[in-house]
Amino acid sequence: MGQSASNLLGRLRPRFGRGADVCWLETGMADYEKGRPLKALQAWMRASALGSVEADYRIGLLYLRGDGVARSVPDAVAWFQRAGALGYPEAQYQLGCIYLNGSKGSPNGSEEWFRVASQHDGAAARQTLQLLFPNGIAVDEDLDQAMRWMAAAAAAGHGAAQALLADMYRNGLGCEQDYVEAYRWYDLAATQCIASAQVGLGDIYHHGLGVAVDHRLAADWYDKAAQKSDARAEVALALICLSGEGRRCDPDEAARLFLQAAERGEPRAQYQLALMLLDGDILPANIDKAETFLRKAAKRDYLPAIIRLAELYSRGDGVEPDLREAANWHARAAELGHAQSQFIIGTLYATGNGVPLNLRESARWFLRAAYQGHSAAAHNVAVYYANGTVGERDTTMAVKWHEKAAGRGVVASQVQLGRLYATGHGIERDADLAAQWFESAAETGDPAARTALALLHLRGDGSACDAGLAEGLLKQAAESGHAAAAMHLGHLYAGKYSLRCNAPEALRWYTKAAEADNAVAQHALGMMYLKGSDVQQNLELAATWIERAARGDHVNSQFQLALMYCAGHGVPKDLAQALAWYEPAAQHGHPFAQYNLAVMLSKGWGCEADEAEALSWFQKAAAQGVKQASDAVRRMSEGKDDNLAEQTLGSGL
Repeated sequence: MGQSASNLLGRLRPRFGRGADVCWLETGMADYEKGRPLKALQAWMRASALGSVEADYRIGLLYLRGDGVARSVPDAVAWFQRAGALGYPEAQYQLGCIYLNGSKGSPNGSEEWFRVASQHDGAAARQTLQLLFPNGIAVDEDLDQAMRWMAAAAAAGHGAAQALLADMYRNGLGCEQDYVEAYRWYDLAATQCIASAQVGLGDIYHHGLGVAVDHRLAADWYDKAAQKSDARAEVALALICLSGEGRRCDPDEAARLFLQAAERGEPRAQYQLALMLLDGDILPANIDKAETFLRKAAKRDYLPAIIRLAELYSRGDGVEPDLREAANWHARAAELGHAQSQFIIGTLYATGNGVPLNLRESARWFLRAAYQGHSAAAHNVAVYYANGTVGERDTTMAVKWHEKAAGRGVVASQVQLGRLYATGHGIERDADLAAQWFESAAETGDPAARTALALLHLRGDGSACDAGLAEGLLKQAAESGHAAAAMHLGHLYAGKYSLRCNAPEALRWYTKAAEADNAVAQHALGMMYLKGSDVQQNLELAATWIERAARGDHVNSQFQLALMYCAGHGVPKDLAQALAWYEPAAQHGHPFAQYNLAVMLSKGWGCEADEAEALSWFQKAAAQGVKQASDAVRRMSEGKDDNLAEQTLGSGL
């Protein structure tokens, strides 16, 4: 008990007398000191019955600590209130602390018992609860009550209460934030040498809370508390020694203070020491010690240490990279509400790195990060909704999250919104709104946005119609290496947007895009060389580019290459190769590829004849409106195949 409380007890005792109540109180004290808390309780109960306010307080402590009785914070509160109502400062202080933080159920499992019992018979459970736990099983946080009791104890001169009351005024807990009142109570507590109050005054001057910033005075207050082995003060003073604000810069002293605080279990000090050990400038580099300190701080749920551990294992800074270990720490940081870690763990679940692939978990973490304002997570949530990754497609929700991300400057979401409004897929088409989003993204220099905006102008969608502007936008995007823009420039100069044809420019831009593996450009380039229109015909070069596009799964190129193998244009005539290229094009749904494949199968060209398979492909082509296929199906059903054409259909020589 503090000196002020002892003095107060001396003033209170005459009021309550020094008779039997004092005897029983002192008997209980003797029993407690001998390790007999149950006998102490019995003695204090007698003293309480005789009016001893200190006995009420000490019984409350037994229930608060679970010392000789089942721990019960509500029962402790009941006893503290008896003493507090009679002006006992220690009891008032304890009440203030309990109401400030609240207290869930006791370790004896009463809360879990009540939950289970209520599922069977709610009324009986409540009746039993009232009988066994008349004061309840939990105490809810109540800042008004906390302020009431803490203020009463502080006014009576209780130093620790004064320091906590100052904290409440400083942070606006149970009252309006008031730095003047906070300073007053810190100052009163500091005169009683309360270390936490000295730290509070250091904070007041360091941050300029209601007073002018004074780093020197802040350092002096931190120093006073540090001399009392206050770990928070040691950390604050160490940071001052590193920064040189208020004291001369002294990294060695900072390291010493951090080490002292770390040995007392202060997680911030453990974290700072780890950083020093990783950096190797102030302390000799030691990755093993750094990892140990980080783990100690992380186990105390110190978020910066958890994040640094996750980064350590992700990148392998001095240790072997371990994505599973990194994922574990990112998951812990995510659970503590760190948005970036929520995004990272969502990404890990999406890729299966360090954790099992689980798109539902990925979506859950992306959503949690997005609700905290993480823009990239909001974009990913939108993509999940748009693609129906973990449920039904929901364009409305996709637009909602794309708008959130786009509003925070995510260019990819701005482009996606533009595309959604341009196409009208799942939402009302709005070319002008599409243009606005494309323009926002294009202003950042994004090549995809510039390309999309250019296409709006070329097509004359909405109010956008400026071929010159479109040409400039495409050139800007293409010159930055955007293959799609180069491909569209090729289309532009090939006359596909009703502009004057410029074959050399078309050839130049198609080539640029084709060399960047743009399959559409490879096909267009191949067709220019194949047809020899406006450029010199080169069948071998045509075959080269068309085959590259075909291998890139470009359906029209697969069909065209099959035609070339049938006719021997630019490649040796080879019906087996033709059949091999018709098949993937047919599988992709190309109607003439389906018909031509059926013809070859029915005739055994490049393969053994297979009328059943041929009929199947004829039927698929017929379903897509190929008249010759319908005729073939009819004749085959009649047992006639003599008039099946020996020619293939489609574009080509």
